Parts: sequence; C-alpha cells; structure tokens
Amino acid sequence: MSALATEALSSNDGAPALRTIIPVLGVTQILAWGSSYYLLAVLATPIAGDTGWPLAWVVGGLSLGLLVAGVISPRVGDSIQRLGGRLVLATSAVFLALGLIGLALSPNLPLYIASWLVLGVGMGAGLYDAAFATLGRLYGQRARTAITTLTLFGGFASTICWPLSAYFVSEFGWRITCLIYAGIHLAVLLPLYVFALPREPRKNIAPVIDEDRETSIDLPVPPGSKLLFALIALVIMISSMISALLSVHLLTILQARDIALAAAVALGAIVGPAQVGARTIEMLISRFHHPIWTKFASTVCVAIGVGLLWLGLPIVAAALIFYGAGIGIESIARGTLPLAVFGERHYPAIMGRIAMPSLIGQAASPSVGAMLIDGLGANGMLATLFAVSLVNVVLVIILFGVIQHRTSAEHL
Repeated sequence: MSALATEALSSNDGAPALRTIIPVLGVTQILAWGSSYYLLAVLATPIAGDTGWPLAWVVGGLSLGLLVAGVISPRVGDSIQRLGGRLVLATSAVFLALGLIGLALSPNLPLYIASWLVLGVGMGAGLYDAAFATLGRLYGQRARTAITTLTLFGGFASTICWPLSAYFVSEFGWRITCLIYAGIHLAVLLPLYVFALPREPRKNIAPVIDEDRETSIDLPVPPGSKLLFALIALVIMISSMISALLSVHLLTILQARDIALAAAVALGAIVGPAQVGARTIEMLISRFHHPIWTKFASTVCVAIGVGLLWLGLPIVAAALIFYGAGIGIESIARGTLPLAVFGERHYPAIMGRIAMPSLIGQAASPSVGAMLIDGLGANGMLATLFAVSLVNVVLVIILFGVIQHRTSAEHL
C-alpha cells in the first residue's frame, strides 16, 4: 500500500479511522451489489423458467429499479449532506431486504415488478454513489484514497456473489435465495451500518449565492461552474451506459464472433481481474495526478477495448483487458473527480445529482443495446458503441481544458 494510503488509514483528525470504516463499507458493498445489481445474472433464467414470466420482463425489473435509483439519487445526496451516511445506508439495507422479500413472495409479474421498484430505492441509497458521498462527508479531500480502496472491495461483488447465488439457487431455489439475501441485509448489513458507522452532526445545506444576481439557488454548484458540472455529469453518464450495455450483451457479442459459449464465459471472466488490477495501480499512483487523468485514462481504455472488439482482432482477451481496466478506474473517477473539482462542502449533494442521469442511463442501456443488436447486428452495435466512446474521449479532453481554465482563473 502506498505511503499516502497508509497515512489516510491512520490519520483521523477527529474522524473515525479508515482502517475500520473501509472494511465495513467494503463488505456491505459486495453484498449490496451482489444481491441487487448482479442478482439477475444468475436468477433471471430460473425465475423465468419457474414462473413462465417473459424473460424480458424478468430482466426489465432491474432496469426499472435503476430508474427509481436515479430518480431518488438527488434526495439521497441531500440526505447524506444533512444527516451523514449512517442513517441513509441503514435505510438502504431495509429497502433492499423488503424488495428481496417481495421478489421471493411474488405470486405474479406485477408484484415482482413492484418489488424491483422497492429494490431501486435500496440501490439508490446503498450502492457506490451513496458510499462515496458518505466517505466524502466524513473525510473531505482525504476521501480520495478511501474511495479508491473501497472500489477494490466492490470489484469482487460478482466474483463472490455469482457463485454464492448459483449455490443457493441449486440447493434451495430462487425464492429462498432471495429470502437468504434479505436475511443477510437485516442480520449483517443493517447492524454493520448502525453500529460500525459513526453518528455525524446534522448539517444544513447552505444555499449557493449567485453574486451577479445577489440571489441564492438550490443547486449546490456555484453558478460559474454549471458548465463544468454538466460536462462531468455527461461523461460519467456515457461511461456508465457503455458499461451497463456491455455487461448485459457481452456474451452475445462474443458468440456472434463464433466463440463458443464456454469460451465466451471464460473470456468474459477476464474483465473482473482487469478491473481490480487497474484499481490497484490507480491506488498506488493516485497521489501523483489529478483525478481528471484517471477519467481520461478510463475513457481511452474503454474506447480501445470497444474498438478492438469491433475490429474483430484475433486477441479478444486484449480488448477485454483494456475494457475491464477502463471501467475499473471509471468507478474511481466517478467518486474522486467531483470531490477534486467542487470540494468537500457540498460533495454528497453534488454526487446525488451527478448520479441521477448516470443511473437513468444505465436503466435504459440494456434495452438500447438489444434494439441496436436487432437492427444493426452485433458488429453494427459495436461500431455505434465505439463511436460513442470516441465522443466521450473528446468530451473528457474538453472537460480537461475547462478544469485547467478554471484552475488558472482561481490562481489569478
């Protein structure tokens, strides 16, 4: 671990030690992601086979849940800004448990979908954006190392929970699997949030003053930074949509390249280690650069990975390594770039607003990908995705220029 990371873990300044908080949030993030976002990767087919519900609707429950998560994310950010993350994260465990219980007991498709809406509240209040906002409120600028370390834990969510879910389904069925995960949220995650996370003093969100008009505004972003905020939200949204689309359709794309299913699964497994490897490297070198460079490296790696997949070069593994590395450090940039640019004062509220378009975009991505594959084929879809990824690289370069101009103006 780097000297900076060690210092961050041991230096408190009145805040709880990161050596305590990070393992708690790391374990809870693994289980929260594994029992919500990654749940249907294993359970979708058993649910459809057992109930006869259309697979598209079974999988569509996750999209609707992400839509709800996006809609509530500004409120989540504001709540963490005022109250701290302890209460919000504890509430997420309750909603995730209730949603999973609803899935397990669903007698029909409408109640199944309604349960995913409840799960969406839990995801909006309990996944990365809420955890990052919690760390930002606790540690201010020192949260950069904490966010990077936390994503190392999160990178193992599918690695741990996919086999765990598969075991539960094979032994007990999908309904009992959902009940087991609900029990984990109530018996493990909820107590961890309540007893391991610190109580924080209540803070009111001070309105931002527009000095030109001598009025206050609700958005916790200075009026002169609106373009910067919009650019950051846009590039994060595009990255999230690319990742969500490929996470659903990657095996279909690989099989369209005449790769057998077993080989496609083996190749797809490369993405996880690539994410963790890239995050480890970022943790070691993060003190030497601004997070905009992390964001730039992420978008370039994703563009290279998607481009190599589109070109159909023989080394598919290289394409997936680039793509996995890109989305791995994208998670870090998502949390650290807004903190570095806008500071810690309104960070939780800003994170809630940045998360909204990102989560809504993720909700739409699987359906958009399916339509592109139906209309253009797998190759046409990859060509479109490559073009979008190049546009995102250009947008990040523009963002870099805006940040540089803003920094120069502040030093005048």
